[in-house]
Amino acid sequence: MSFIKSHAKKPLVLQLSRDLRRDIKRGHPWVFANNLRHCPPATPGRVAMLLDNRKRKLAQGFYSPDSPLAFRVCTVETKNPLNDYWAEKQFERACRLRQMLFDAQTFDKQTTGFRLFNGEGDGLPGLVVDLYDDIAVLKLDGLAAIGFWDSRGIARWLVERLSLRAVYERARERGQAGQLLVGKLPPQPIQFLENGVRFGADIVHGQKTGFFLDQRDNRQMIQRLAAQKRVLNLFGYTGGFSIYAALGGASHVTTVDIAAPAIKSATTNWQLNNLPDGSHEPIVRDVHKFLAEAIKQKQRWSLIVIDPPSYASSKGMVKKAINAYQHVIASAAQLIVSDGFLAASSCSSHISMEMFLSICQEAISKAKRRATILSISGQPADHPTPLVFSEFRYLKFVLMRVE
Repeated sequence: MSFIKSHAKKPLVLQLSRDLRRDIKRGHPWVFANNLRHCPPATPGRVAMLLDNRKRKLAQGFYSPDSPLAFRVCTVETKNPLNDYWAEKQFERACRLRQMLFDAQTFDKQTTGFRLFNGEGDGLPGLVVDLYDDIAVLKLDGLAAIGFWDSRGIARWLVERLSLRAVYERARERGQAGQLLVGKLPPQPIQFLENGVRFGADIVHGQKTGFFLDQRDNRQMIQRLAAQKRVLNLFGYTGGFSIYAALGGASHVTTVDIAAPAIKSATTNWQLNNLPDGSHEPIVRDVHKFLAEAIKQKQRWSLIVIDPPSYASSKGMVKKAINAYQHVIASAAQLIVSDGFLAASSCSSHISMEMFLSICQEAISKAKRRATILSISGQPADHPTPLVFSEFRYLKFVLMRVE
């Protein structure tokens, strides 16, 4: 069973042009092309040995000759080869963490959907695997990861190790077709449990791998606050926050998303949890237009959740993203009752937590309101990140009480 495609080849040798030894030894897994002395031609995903700027062996990983992100560190162990034995040790290490996090719950059938492999956070660069009950969804980040990892070998290991029914690989880009690696897929969506809440994941056509697993803990926080409240879920997608709010005792929930299929899925998820139809208003609408109309109509909610798509997919979009975040948060803040709750989220890695807090501050000020921060959070424990790798902590979730 193979996990790495190119491990049999002699490793390519790369050398740093500046002293990054300390950062890499501390766990930073990325080296950009402008920090290498040379970027030789090679097949994307070729195994490489990285030397420091004094030609000392530093790390092993894989190479992407045509990308600004030229080298991804797999291990700083340089004596033993980077091979399938190394990969399986990392797989097992990741599985042990999830067993600690979820096995006690899973035996009680509380959480059966979670992230098993989180790329660099599990020492498995570019490799993501999410579990939805007994179905795994695998995704590889970029051509180099595709050239390095043997997805079919990994799929066979997953099926044997976890007694899975099937493994499906999502395509690199949205809109492209994925492929079934092992087994047979059941009809979509695939049902799973999250903290006892029932959801469906469309692993073939849905966003990410079919569901936003990274908001699990934050959804539970909203559930604890929702009793007897009128709740508005903006950019609601398949209704995760809406359903948690209803299960927490919300008097009424409004879910707004521009995508009709997402709102249809939100309605289905609502029904899966046997929630009353009359207490949910699903709306297919552009969020910005919805907010403008709600402000004119002087509508009010006691709890609003804002979970937009990434406004900054690149560094060049940061300025525009800041304005977009400020506008939507300020608009929502105008609709909050006194001492109501506003939860604002960002999934862009190019927006730091410090930047996002500043955005929230400016937005609340523009709305002529004041706010108190109740909680600042991010990704859950099944989305681990290296301590020195702040770029990987993409999710920001700020819960505020608005005066």
